[in-house]
Amino acid sequence: MNSKQILLAGIAAAILVAAGAVGWWIWRAVPVQVTASQRDVAVQVFGLGTVEARIASKIGFKVSGVLVDLKADVGDRVAKGATLASLDDREQTARLGRARAAVEQTEATLQRAIAGLAKAEVNYANARTINERRQKLVQSSSASVESAETAKTVQEAAQADVSVASGDIAVARAATGDARAQLQQETATLDFHTLMAPYDAMITARSKELGSALAAGEPVFTIVDPKTIWVIAFVDESKAGEIEVGAPAEIVLRSRPNERVPGKVVRIEPESDRVNEERRIAVAYERPPGKFNIGEQAEVYMTTRHLSNAVLVPEAAIIGLAKNSGTVWAVENGRLAQKSVTLGHRLLDGRYEITGGLAPDAHVVTALSSGLRDGRAVRIDEEPRR
Repeated sequence: MNSKQILLAGIAAAILVAAGAVGWWIWRAVPVQVTASQRDVAVQVFGLGTVEARIASKIGFKVSGVLVDLKADVGDRVAKGATLASLDDREQTARLGRARAAVEQTEATLQRAIAGLAKAEVNYANARTINERRQKLVQSSSASVESAETAKTVQEAAQADVSVASGDIAVARAATGDARAQLQQETATLDFHTLMAPYDAMITARSKELGSALAAGEPVFTIVDPKTIWVIAFVDESKAGEIEVGAPAEIVLRSRPNERVPGKVVRIEPESDRVNEERRIAVAYERPPGKFNIGEQAEVYMTTRHLSNAVLVPEAAIIGLAKNSGTVWAVENGRLAQKSVTLGHRLLDGRYEITGGLAPDAHVVTALSSGLRDGRAVRIDEEPRR
């Protein structure tokens, strides 16, 4: 063998080695990460909203006046009936005194009218007795007709006096009732000079200070009922259809991003926002929070259902993703194959539920790479459970 033949043999051997190396590289078992079926997977819908109170009130005095006392401030918790503020009530106290005096006066007038009726009745009884005696004497001619007529007239006058006295009592009683009603009105008006908490509440705002001249109904405090704190969340209409009242939920406050507080859906408003195409959903705390900030931003995760046994794949691993379908790489009998699958629920972390198109023992590749080809052998690295 000459040198030329030796050179050609060496080149051929090198080509065979290179071809073998390339073939081994191309057809070697490629490592892939696959997903395993998971049990009891929660399907959730996300909503963004704010902390609010179902019972919130702006309270003030029913009468006008000057604010002379403040007993509560922002952040205070007050019991129902607690005094929060007072107006200058000197003028109203004087009116109340006059009303009491008027009641006493009308009651005295009533008593006098009652006494007058008693006197009139006595006079009438006496006049009637005299008249009856005179009428008998006239019949026996023992008294003159003139004296009999006089006795009859006196009786009629006494009877009229009884009627007048009875009328005076009715007038006095009416006056007494009016005076008592006026007293009740003035007493109530005096009470209106004191502002009390209508329910157990927390004060979230105080809008007036001492010395302020207030008009009737002008707010002094804003209060909320701590037991009615909830989150009003806005949910995209396309995601809100499966949410039901009573569904469990989790609340995450912006001030506590690592803490999830349990709650539940208590109200789904029937009218959506026509501009933003969102639905307002109220989520109440399972236990009313001890501390809260009205208006704080909150995230809400509402569970619509649980998947008992689900195969889940990341969106990035789906080829040609459509509304309810797509193509994935699956591992069957240790080799790769592309499969058209049907898709179900989409989780908040971007994974989709595969509902059809896979063999019972197939696994789905969760990370795409350039080495994936139909029929290629694989080495499976199972994706960690979430």
